[in-house]
Amino acid sequence: MKPHLLSLLLAFSFVNSCGQADMPAKEGPTLDKKALAAAVDDLVQQYIDLDLFSGVVLLADQGKPFYEKAFGMADRERGIPNTVDTRILIGSMNKTFTRVVVLQLVEEGKLKMDDPLGKYLTGFPKEAAEQITIAHLLEHRSGYGDYLTPEFWELPREEHTIAGVVELARTMPLHFPPGEGEEYSNLGYVLLGAIIEIVTGRTYGESVQSRIVDKLQLRDTDVFGTRGPENEAVGHRLTITGEVERFPRMEGPPRSDGGFLATARDIFRFYQSFHFGTELLSAGTRAKDPLIAQIEDLKKTPDRGMAEAGGFDGGNTVNLELPGRRFTIVVLANMGEPVAEKLAFGIQDLLLGRTPEPAMRPAGELVYKAFKEKGATYVKANFDSLTVNFHARDPKDMILNSIGYDLLFSGQVDDAIAAFTLNTELFPDVANCWDSLGEAWLKKGDRKKALTYYSKALELDPRLPSAVQAVKELAE
Repeated sequence: MKPHLLSLLLAFSFVNSCGQADMPAKEGPTLDKKALAAAVDDLVQQYIDLDLFSGVVLLADQGKPFYEKAFGMADRERGIPNTVDTRILIGSMNKTFTRVVVLQLVEEGKLKMDDPLGKYLTGFPKEAAEQITIAHLLEHRSGYGDYLTPEFWELPREEHTIAGVVELARTMPLHFPPGEGEEYSNLGYVLLGAIIEIVTGRTYGESVQSRIVDKLQLRDTDVFGTRGPENEAVGHRLTITGEVERFPRMEGPPRSDGGFLATARDIFRFYQSFHFGTELLSAGTRAKDPLIAQIEDLKKTPDRGMAEAGGFDGGNTVNLELPGRRFTIVVLANMGEPVAEKLAFGIQDLLLGRTPEPAMRPAGELVYKAFKEKGATYVKANFDSLTVNFHARDPKDMILNSIGYDLLFSGQVDDAIAAFTLNTELFPDVANCWDSLGEAWLKKGDRKKALTYYSKALELDPRLPSAVQAVKELAE
């Protein structure tokens, strides 16, 4: 299965071994803000020295910012530096904006959590229309996964909209029966955006603007994608060879699963209100929301935290709350994953008196270099040590899968086959690894081997769309 060319929607909420919160704030131990700021400067410099970070860092204690600094370049080609007023693409962090609007509509009696999908959107198969609920979509339990498939990228640019994705979704299979599993779903949040538009009679962006942005006076948040490139950071990504590439600017309006632009200051204001305030949601609504419930629970353990993050090839963003201490860390990076999260967790370590992990090269780059210079056998024997700098929550089969496709797309088919083969050895129970190997052998021209590996993928995941289609075509 091809990797997503623009995975704007790797965003999530997760609890780590340290904190998130609510009001009222507790005083806790005295914080030496000057010393912490100096230590944060030193930590950020490690990442800058390796050319891994550019962006903005904001720290707040008891709901009040005391550190806000910009680093690196907003646009390398034009020599424009980042400032604290630079808008940065936040990826899937704006799923939280979508969540808030849905909860507001439920509060107003315009939606119900147990409303079925088919009540608002027509043309879906019976199982999806009748069994998927609003709650399933919010909590990633609908059975749908991603929509950033080859079929999406083949659509004309003007169809890269909420309506265009909904039309594509009508023919997409469920990965599991609604409510019986959990899978991070960009598609689910696009469907929520479509439902918001139907219920309110306004565009998704208009609803977010009036219900959240205007209400909180988030003056530097762009939910329409229309402000133009002035004072807007360009995304940059590191290739597997360690080079820095410019990430193309998004075209068209952001969708409800990702794509807003904002400053660190606005992101801080938004999450402070969502986590602790009643400007957006009433106390009664907050009491029923499972995400807010996590926040309340984490107040009891001051050294634990909850991060809400977004990531894509050209950027990475995170808001990390430590509720028991009422301490907030916001990092917006116009460099690819996972630098913002690494920095945020490193700052958390400094706050708690621990030594943060040193800055290091990304896992994909280290694995690629070892693969090219020392071969597959070396990578297999040293895979764990080579992949320390990778998302703790993301499956590591993604690393070699991405490398394999970079090789395949650059015409190095034999090397791609070797990388995909190694991935099946390391992760034999992951269907996508066998699917990718099948695609590489098909590119090589060996239909028999391609069918063998696609069939193996289907044994592991009978619903894997790319393998279903490939086996059907190869068996004819």
